[in-house]
Amino acid sequence: MADAANQVALYASVGPELTHYAVDVAAATLTRRGTVTLPANVHYAWPHATGRYLYVASSDSASGVGGFTGTKHHVTAWRIDPASGALSPHGEPIALPTRPIHMTLDIPSEHILVAFSNPSGLQVYRVNPDLTPGAQVTQPEPIDPGIYGHQVRVSLDNRKVILVTRGHDAAAGKPEEPGALKVFDYRAGLLTNEASVAPNGGYGFGPRHLDFHPTQPWVYVSLERQNRLDMFAFEGGALTREARYQKGTLGEPGNIRGRQAVGTVKLHPNGRFAYVANRASSTDQSGVFVGGENTLAVFAIDPASGEPSPIQHVDTHGIHCRNFHIDPSGRLLVASHITGLPVRDGAGTRIVPACLSVFRIGDDGKLDFVRKYDVETGNRQMFWMGMVGL
Repeated sequence: MADAANQVALYASVGPELTHYAVDVAAATLTRRGTVTLPANVHYAWPHATGRYLYVASSDSASGVGGFTGTKHHVTAWRIDPASGALSPHGEPIALPTRPIHMTLDIPSEHILVAFSNPSGLQVYRVNPDLTPGAQVTQPEPIDPGIYGHQVRVSLDNRKVILVTRGHDAAAGKPEEPGALKVFDYRAGLLTNEASVAPNGGYGFGPRHLDFHPTQPWVYVSLERQNRLDMFAFEGGALTREARYQKGTLGEPGNIRGRQAVGTVKLHPNGRFAYVANRASSTDQSGVFVGGENTLAVFAIDPASGEPSPIQHVDTHGIHCRNFHIDPSGRLLVASHITGLPVRDGAGTRIVPACLSVFRIGDDGKLDFVRKYDVETGNRQMFWMGMVGL
């Protein structure tokens, strides 16, 4: 058995089911444990600062725009057993107004912040003294939620909140809708003094996710619609209006075969490296994958300027990596893939199933693929995955 300092729990969702895997960081292995069922499909989750509770946003609405609109939208709290990582219900769910696309907790875990995509929105809820999810916090000022909110994050000093709004590409005769970073002052659950950071008015700027450098005032933003990583900075308490650096994420930018879209971005705990997912899952008329980059792009971060420089593109060994997570020690990265697809194999096809791919992280930040675990999804999706240190 691994030592206590090596204990990490991984949770991965397939539809409304959330499965716990025990992670052995040293051996780079996952061992499947128990499964719990949420009120609806899992969309995102975030752990309490203590690592003893997991808050999960779920919805029966379809992902994206124009799909089925459901009626079940909740945040549910689960207690994490500190020895085993097993989940057990903690209190009653709270109802949300519509599908939550992302959620987080503030740094002391006193409030839950939920981002909504369609319609775009941002709401804050209290965490009760018993650590169950609580009542909505009435905001002192109106919120402009932009177009298609996709992520909400709280700065590490707990003083700023950023709502990432992606916008939309021009399509079906409709013009492009601009993206933006909506930046708020934050205090005790209250959002004030909203500022919109939208280079070129948000046109040609489609941010999806961001992550904060652990020690510097640098913010790294993945641009889904531009296949790019931008670096912004806080200066005098405000986010810079323009990116300091812009770097492409693709290994083969001239060989795009279908929809190619950047996914999430995460900083290594030591602040020396950034990781970005490149996603492709377009199919032909027969439902076979047409190709594209399903990779993780690794960037080295200049310690003086914060400039990211690409040092590796590594195959994720699956289709459409929606989530990946780095264990708290910074030695292991696990990537989750949303679904399986048939791919060309000589004169025929073969199925690449949904899977969890495990990589070791070297001292140089580069990734070394170890193994993958196939996951049966049926007609559902492995929509969220994350790790929590026990």
